Amino acid sequence: MVAQLARMRRYARTLTGDAAWADDLVQDAAERALSRASSFKPDSNLRAWLLTILRNIYIDQLRGRREFAVDDESAPWRTLEAPHGEVDGLVLRDLQRALYQLPAAQREVLLLVCVEELSYQEASVVLGVPAGTVMSRLSRAREHLRALLDSEPAQDAAQDPARHAAPLRVVGKAMGTTR
Repeated sequence: MVAQLARMRRYARTLTGDAAWADDLVQDAAERALSRASSFKPDSNLRAWLLTILRNIYIDQLRGRREFAVDDESAPWRTLEAPHGEVDGLVLRDLQRALYQLPAAQREVLLLVCVEELSYQEASVVLGVPAGTVMSRLSRAREHLRALLDSEPAQDAAQDPARHAAPLRVVGKAMGTTR
């Protein structure tokens, strides 16, 4: 399990967008995994099992808060600065901003398959959805991300006046419908 902590932290960080919350989430997931080690099947994928635990705790915490931000102007990814003089840093910042504009279901599957390198089947276990749903969400996520990265920010704002509206919030039971 120790070998998986860095991956768990990376996944938690992308889910939460907050380093402290991500660290707490990883700690909670590690504690739960250790306390329920007997439920781990020896021939199964440890990484997928740990990421499933982490994701479930994250969802429980969101439900406990009774709300989560869909589009928050104060979110950390909105104010990240790229290193001065580095074009790669600007591209990375743009990619990170676009990633957080994806719907949560698309972002999760993109992170699990493309960043964490889980197979479709492993990702389907983590997310609790069929492998076909994983493939469909991944396809839509890639397409959406490509569109976000290809568009010009000035054009987006001019074409979509809703982008200047107050941040959206989803409250209560809506979390259960994000699958």
